[in-house]
Amino acid sequence: MQTRKLGDLEVSALGLGCMGLSFGYGAATDTKAAVALIRAAVEKGVTFFDTAEVYGPFTNETVVGEALAPFRDRVVIATKFGFALDPEKGPLGGLNSRPDHIRKAVEGSLSRLGIETIDLLYQHRVDPEVPIEEVAGAVRDLIAEGKVKAFGLSEAGVGTIRRAHAVQPVAALQSEYSLWWREPEAEILPTLEELGIGFVPFSPLGKGFLTGAIKADETFDKTDFRSSLPRFQPENRDANQALLGIIEAFAERKGSTPAQIALAWLLAQKPWIVPIPGTTKLHRLEENLGGAAVALTAEDVEALNLASSALQVTGDRYAPTQQKMIDR
Repeated sequence: MQTRKLGDLEVSALGLGCMGLSFGYGAATDTKAAVALIRAAVEKGVTFFDTAEVYGPFTNETVVGEALAPFRDRVVIATKFGFALDPEKGPLGGLNSRPDHIRKAVEGSLSRLGIETIDLLYQHRVDPEVPIEEVAGAVRDLIAEGKVKAFGLSEAGVGTIRRAHAVQPVAALQSEYSLWWREPEAEILPTLEELGIGFVPFSPLGKGFLTGAIKADETFDKTDFRSSLPRFQPENRDANQALLGIIEAFAERKGSTPAQIALAWLLAQKPWIVPIPGTTKLHRLEENLGGAAVALTAEDVEALNLASSALQVTGDRYAPTQQKMIDR
């Protein structure tokens, strides 16, 4: 697989988002199976793996650490801090990016991952109670101590990105971006290009919607967080089928799958974009990685751009309480 750069980090063009193995999409995957899937990704050329302390919480980092231990010198591991968690008490509610809490979170992540240095450390959500300069300064200190290699932000707005970058260079921003969520194109992407910051789109397949695998009458278990997302409510899902239809028709012409077209479209946007699709199934992993081999022409990309921008995607991507955590 080809590689791309996030700051000074060289990673595979497609990474693996590991959250769904432990959190968010129903029951956690059996540890043995999760480890096998992650190792299969390594063998297929993936070198970039994304986790966070809140996934589980804590359990996902342990699984990722176990899976990647034999390949530590071949992979880049990203994790995140920023939620009010305690390793002994669990979730405490809300956000916490105070410098002392960041340091505590990093020590916990290093232990669970079984590593000496975190390759890429993201602030998971911007904490309005803590100036971003203090957050960036705390990570700068951890980089100086050798506990972290690179600093990242997640779901941060342009102003926050600039202020953080002035204190400690930001290697990557991780935010949602796909054919059904194109908001980053307005201000985020131009800012990242100006500052030389890489972009890591999460949910590049629209939390499964762009694969075509979610049926019109699909029901989600209450442990699947999509059950609470406005965009996945039946009335909105039905309205959004038009976009999926466009992608499916395009995939048929290209001899690919909708998921592969969605990922290839992202890769074609900028050479510093590294999507991190997640999955719990080996055949889906193989399908997703095939997206890196789909060559879209400039005309193909423009056709998808025009077709998708002409449609109005309905439904907010988060519930109101989650939406409040998005920095603007």
